[in-house]
Amino acid sequence: MSTTVYIPREATALALGAEAVARAIATEAARTGQDVRVVRNGSRGAFWLEPLIEVQTATGRVAYGPVRADDVAGLFAGGFLAGKTHALCQGPIESIPYLHKQERLTTGRLGVIDPLSLEDYRAHGGYAGLKAAVAMTSAAIVQAVTDSGLRGRGGAAFPTGIKWRTVLDTPGAQKYIVCNADEGDSGTYSDRLLMEGDPFCLIEGLTIAGLAVGATYGFIYLRCEYPHAHAALNAAIAAARAAGYLGANVAGSGRAFDLEVRLGAGAYICGEETSLLESLEGKRGQVRFKPPLPAIKGAFGCPTVVNNVITFASVPIVLQRGAAYYRDFGMGRSRGTLPIQLAGNIKRGGLVECAFGVTLRTLLHEYGGGTRSGRPIRAVQVGGPLGSYWPESKFDTPLDYEAFAQGGGMLGHGGIVVFDDTVDMAAQARYALEFCAIESCGKCTPCRIGSTRGVEVIDRLRAGDRPAMQEALLRDLCNTLTHGSLCALGGLTPLPVLSALEHFPEDFVKPVAAAAAGR
Repeated sequence: MSTTVYIPREATALALGAEAVARAIATEAARTGQDVRVVRNGSRGAFWLEPLIEVQTATGRVAYGPVRADDVAGLFAGGFLAGKTHALCQGPIESIPYLHKQERLTTGRLGVIDPLSLEDYRAHGGYAGLKAAVAMTSAAIVQAVTDSGLRGRGGAAFPTGIKWRTVLDTPGAQKYIVCNADEGDSGTYSDRLLMEGDPFCLIEGLTIAGLAVGATYGFIYLRCEYPHAHAALNAAIAAARAAGYLGANVAGSGRAFDLEVRLGAGAYICGEETSLLESLEGKRGQVRFKPPLPAIKGAFGCPTVVNNVITFASVPIVLQRGAAYYRDFGMGRSRGTLPIQLAGNIKRGGLVECAFGVTLRTLLHEYGGGTRSGRPIRAVQVGGPLGSYWPESKFDTPLDYEAFAQGGGMLGHGGIVVFDDTVDMAAQARYALEFCAIESCGKCTPCRIGSTRGVEVIDRLRAGDRPAMQEALLRDLCNTLTHGSLCALGGLTPLPVLSALEHFPEDFVKPVAAAAAGR
């Protein structure tokens, strides 16, 4: 009788040696005459344990990690195929506290299934949401999504149901569904984990969206830096089409929907929905003036739903379990769960999916374990490179769109980057402006010119050149960026700059002056 061993084929695990581990397990199994069946799964997101190997035993899956190729012979000798104790044994996978305490709705199949097995996907609840959707009218699907309280997980947090209803109610001979998979924020990877580890979930969500608004075609706009996700999506789309979940007669509904993957070329600005649409149409990725909104006139001039990966991937469970089930998670107007990504100087970096309401402090210490360096956490940046830098005094803020906005920050795509007490926050503020200057599409003057001038001003401020004047000039420039930019790239760049000035003003003092003050 064969023993099933799960070895991730996810990008992080591969970077840490998962392929070499897979080869070593196959070699050792052959040498010892063991019958081993290898399943290449996705990652559960516990990155500090990768490559995380799981063995199916009579009592469940037992985890071992982080495993290196030269550990494999010892694992076999120690009886890991029977789930026996070893220095690398983490115990039953469900008992690992980091995973056990989470509330995984959208990412519940990550690391559990074979990502490219349609049979495995269905065995774990896959396509139950679509089954419910095909028995409903388009308006009823939209109403269910509206009632669930689901908001866009890409950063803007706009109510998904309102966007879908706009597209449904807008006349058009052709309508489109566009998935924004151009995940470009620093410290974010939940989209990639989902696409690599559960691609059918995204496809199912897109298909439901198509039925909901009357769209017959969809696009997944994927960043070119995700080759493993690209391969997984194409394979899953082909399998879904062959099984009748895509095409002219979706799941026997008599309604059509199909989709394809389009690769971006690496521009950060194409994460903004109208720039994405320009690129999708084969044009230079530049921001469009609004109105009209993409819901009215989007891809190729047609009514278009544009949402990000996690938004679409949240839809199947809403249809499967019902709007009330999803809405019961969370707080205030932030309903459901959010996959949080811990990165930077963090001991236990990885994916944490919890209901809205969990605090930053809980995420950083109970899940993240503090800094990897062992030094105190000085600052965190939440929401990507345009998010605010927050000090320890703000760590009790609950994860809630309105609570973060009230505190002068934003949740964005749920990425948290951690810094210890050795960080130079003035250098981080400068980086935000430099990033904006490099990534600006150039269409509007505040973003194109203001970011470049901002770098120059901050350099003069740090050099001690008339600091009071430079700070006033920097604040005035940030005000122009905030209110004069065409899109969020220029409009949000002041957040990290001003938050660094507010919470860490001592870092903007000329080093010589700081030394003289005894710092």
